Amino acid sequence: MQQAVLVIFTIGYILIALEHPININKTATALVTGALCWALIALDHSHTWLPFSDHYVEFASHHAESSHQDNTPIYNQFVLSELSHYLGEIASIVFFLMGAMTIVELIDIHGGFSIITSKIKTRDIRSLLWIVSLVAFFLSSVLDNLTTAIVMVSLVRKLVPHRELRMTFAGMIIIAANAGGAWSPIGDVTTTMLWIDGQITSMMIMKEVILPSVVCLLLPLMAVSLRYKGRLEGFEQIHERTNTNTKQGNTMLAIGVGALVSVPIFKSLTHLPPFMGILLGLGAMWVISEFINPELDDQERKQYTAAGALSRIDSSSVMFFFGILLSVSALETMGILSQLARSLEAGLGNQQLIISLIGVISAIVDNVPLVAACMGMYPMEIYPPDHQLWHFLAYCAGTGGSLLIIGSAAGVAVMGMEKIDFLWYLRKISLLALLGYAGGAVVYLLLK
Repeated sequence: MQQAVLVIFTIGYILIALEHPININKTATALVTGALCWALIALDHSHTWLPFSDHYVEFASHHAESSHQDNTPIYNQFVLSELSHYLGEIASIVFFLMGAMTIVELIDIHGGFSIITSKIKTRDIRSLLWIVSLVAFFLSSVLDNLTTAIVMVSLVRKLVPHRELRMTFAGMIIIAANAGGAWSPIGDVTTTMLWIDGQITSMMIMKEVILPSVVCLLLPLMAVSLRYKGRLEGFEQIHERTNTNTKQGNTMLAIGVGALVSVPIFKSLTHLPPFMGILLGLGAMWVISEFINPELDDQERKQYTAAGALSRIDSSSVMFFFGILLSVSALETMGILSQLARSLEAGLGNQQLIISLIGVISAIVDNVPLVAACMGMYPMEIYPPDHQLWHFLAYCAGTGGSLLIIGSAAGVAVMGMEKIDFLWYLRKISLLALLGYAGGAVVYLLLK
């Protein structure tokens, strides 16, 4: 059954990559793939894969019958328990994504971003590319790479009128956001996992990984800068159209950015998942948006409210994200990812090479279960907090997702927002991302 699930996942992945040539929407493919993978697990009567599932071993140990024999009642309970567990995790990410996208839309509706874009006076393409990338890099260490990608792509839409050029900017935003999130304990979900579980400490991860992360951005940024020269056409018209420096715009920008920045603080104080903080911020903005533009009638004012913003977010990209995570969770449930990690350990032996490969693999499957598998493979009794293995894992898992556009939450969000084709990203951005990833890894290893 493991082979069948792998075949379904592989076919789904190929169809997603060929979305435009075959004219099948990637969201539909992702949802069908996720549902079919879980259906195969539920309908499997052989249960031959159970001994390979660490999750089942733990689940069965808490029940009266803990053997790996064919036991349908325990098996059914296990499948439902796993599905419920992953649905909770996926829903928290989806709610976070929807909340962040709605906040960004609210700021945009009220002209908040035009306040920022009007301050960027440069018309030089290279200068603008460097400004946008560096802002995304440092912003993602304070927020997270997903939120940063959403915010920065929304800004670039106001500055770059040409689609092909804007997609290049979007690709660099993905690289910058993932690189910036890797060195901060709150910048990337995998770094946060290691931080919460005690494998790393905040000061040491920043000290050890920031330089490799900077190199991970600078190498592709310098390379892509060679492609472009000259000035943006239509820049003045964009400023004239979007420069609405109003009191409402200032208010919504301040509240929106404050809501996004406060999410890590909320999480640290309450220990609740980040989506609770984003929903709190969205709720506050929703209340305030109801009182803005009181002179307008109800129909006109609706477009400036959170309800209007919700209708404008790209729900298709949200559902695509849901389908992808659902598919990967099926692989994790069957122990396929854990087996992969152990096979790498047995076949290669070299931990640095294994961690590097895990970063590359994280561009294909979600980095969260891969990092979780590594946390189980390498006990803290042997690899104590702030061991170089954990820092290198944080770097590789955080930045490796940039190699493919569906390899990170930031990439998936940008893919939906800008309708970037998988193959276009593979041709235009993936080699740049690989250059940065490899360069940062070499820098980290040379410093050890």
